[in-house]
Amino acid sequence: MKRSLQSLIAVSASVIAVVAAESMSQLAAQSVPELKYEANAAILSLPAYGEVAGVATNSKGHIFVYARTGHPVATLGDERTFYHGNARLFEFDPTGKFVKEIGQGTYGFDFAQQVRVDPQDNVWAVDAGSNVLTKFDPEGRLLMVIGRKPEAIAVRAGPGMPSRLIDDDTNVPAPPRGGGRGTTQSAPGAGTRSESFNRPTDIAFDAQGHVYIADGMGTNNRIAVFNRDGNWARGWGQTGSGPGQFDKIRGIVTDTAGNVYVADSGNKRVQVFDGRGTFKSEITGIGTPQAICITSGSPQYLYSSNSNGPESMENGEIYKIQLDGRVVGRFGKAGRIPGEFGMANSLDCRDENTVWVGEVWNWRAQKVTVK
Repeated sequence: MKRSLQSLIAVSASVIAVVAAESMSQLAAQSVPELKYEANAAILSLPAYGEVAGVATNSKGHIFVYARTGHPVATLGDERTFYHGNARLFEFDPTGKFVKEIGQGTYGFDFAQQVRVDPQDNVWAVDAGSNVLTKFDPEGRLLMVIGRKPEAIAVRAGPGMPSRLIDDDTNVPAPPRGGGRGTTQSAPGAGTRSESFNRPTDIAFDAQGHVYIADGMGTNNRIAVFNRDGNWARGWGQTGSGPGQFDKIRGIVTDTAGNVYVADSGNKRVQVFDGRGTFKSEITGIGTPQAICITSGSPQYLYSSNSNGPESMENGEIYKIQLDGRVVGRFGKAGRIPGEFGMANSLDCRDENTVWVGEVWNWRAQKVTVK
């Protein structure tokens, strides 16, 4: 009887703890102020419609949209099919008027994931299908490519000989899947010390010209850093839930002090590091960060979208956050009409009160003015 009573007390205490935690969570959610805002969903006239994976602006107010659209072409290999031409990059002037298409027919445009503009107004397209990041100058000329499209195909070594994978650059057997030439495998989910990406999602820049790449929607869960010349500098992270570990990295931004903010969506947090990868803090209580951006000026603010999942129209709000992690407020919800958001995959916020939102589900980019 005594043991049964103790068990009952323990169970009751657990239930009370769970209820209390849920109540505190609901109270915290209710205590976040609702920000007033206006949204313009008709400012851009897209020349071709499709899922808007990325949206960004440059210093002159021009808008860039990287969309999953176009006319994909399939090439048959011995063991699999290769697709290309399924993504397009568009530029618009500050009024929303179409200016030009950039990189039409580019080999690395396969499955659009993100677009960013660096401090020199160069435009970077991040492609999760080709595992390639492509850099264009402000006029749209190709400057740099980081990554390599995984298109080694099985070929016959000779009559009666088994198939093998051939590296089409060196004409030698390709390295094992997940490895890179001249590299060794690190801890699980850490990738390799190279540009062997697996579904990269975002890119950020620091004052020294370093490029920070979020390599975290495939088997890698890491941040890969390259110098201004495109050479490997350093990296950190692996699969997990502890500090400096990740589960599905969705976005990455840097502040003027050189800190790096990483949208660790699987762990429902934004982790903060210094530029060398040393963990500093984390921001929680903002749902599942699908996309993030950081404002210019002083003070800086972080915006983070708690986007709806692919099978729901729940959540969808966007949070405004101080860099110390305190939430200023939130706005929006999931939906299809203007002012609502359908899987916000990209945020751009040069101005504290102006946020561009790229939506996958609704095939559009909205300009939001936060009051």
